[in-house]
Amino acid sequence: MTTGTALPTATPGAPRLKGRGTPLRERLFRAGLWASLAIGVVFLVGLLTYVVVEGWSRLTPKLWTNFPDIIDPSNAGAQSAITGTIWVIAFTALYCLPTGVLTAIYLEEYADRGRWWNRAIEINIQNLAAVPSIVYGILGLGVISRGLGFGQTVLTASLTLSLLVLPIVIISSREAIRAVPQSIRQASLALGATRWQTVWRQVLPAAVPGMATGSILALSRAIGEAAPLLLLGGLTFITFNPTGVHSQFTVLPIQIFNWISQSRAEFTALASAAIVILLVILLAMNSLAIWLRNHFSRHW
Repeated sequence: MTTGTALPTATPGAPRLKGRGTPLRERLFRAGLWASLAIGVVFLVGLLTYVVVEGWSRLTPKLWTNFPDIIDPSNAGAQSAITGTIWVIAFTALYCLPTGVLTAIYLEEYADRGRWWNRAIEINIQNLAAVPSIVYGILGLGVISRGLGFGQTVLTASLTLSLLVLPIVIISSREAIRAVPQSIRQASLALGATRWQTVWRQVLPAAVPGMATGSILALSRAIGEAAPLLLLGGLTFITFNPTGVHSQFTVLPIQIFNWISQSRAEFTALASAAIVILLVILLAMNSLAIWLRNHFSRHW
């Protein structure tokens, strides 16, 4: 009987191409993935090209220095909508990000998963992430706007959007914390650090890149939402900027909806230009998230 290393055998039912070591079905699967990616990129590029070409004539300083004007579209701008968007998304981040991150830390590092209430919290968070945005608009209208008496203000919009994206922030932050190796926690505790010191100095710095990515995706959803804000009574024609959390507001999605509903072609160009501005704000937010992720990744 001879000894030696057995030669690898081909998987039954997996045809191979001549001169290649990769099974045909794996190559077809990769081709399908690339085709799906190409379809998405083509449609995205086509949409962006159409929006930029349609709104190019209105991408002038008037767009962000002038206020809306329903009589003379040539002098109309979106200053109040741009300012309102920045106000609303800033306070949304202020409300939902600390709450979401702290909730994720509790559920991953401190909660006893054997307790029924902790399991109930986890199940409810997962279910809330799939609730349609219009339901959060109804909740904000009934509880925050009318029940608490905050009215049609920046505060109401920010709290409603915070409830909308809070489950996404919690889930993404939990996944980022869960991805930190257990050996880091064990080594920190073995050296005499407390649980909070371990979380604050070891776990969180390693989880920040993942948490930043999930948080910016959540805020990206919030910045494009129009349905709950329309239900809250967000005004479609405002010629002033918000001055505080109790000011009335409008945002870019509502302003775009208002312009695209007009019959004159000039407003269509205005809506396309406003979409470009909204995309620029979104890209700025994503750039900040990428910078934070790279910064913490290098230091870690």
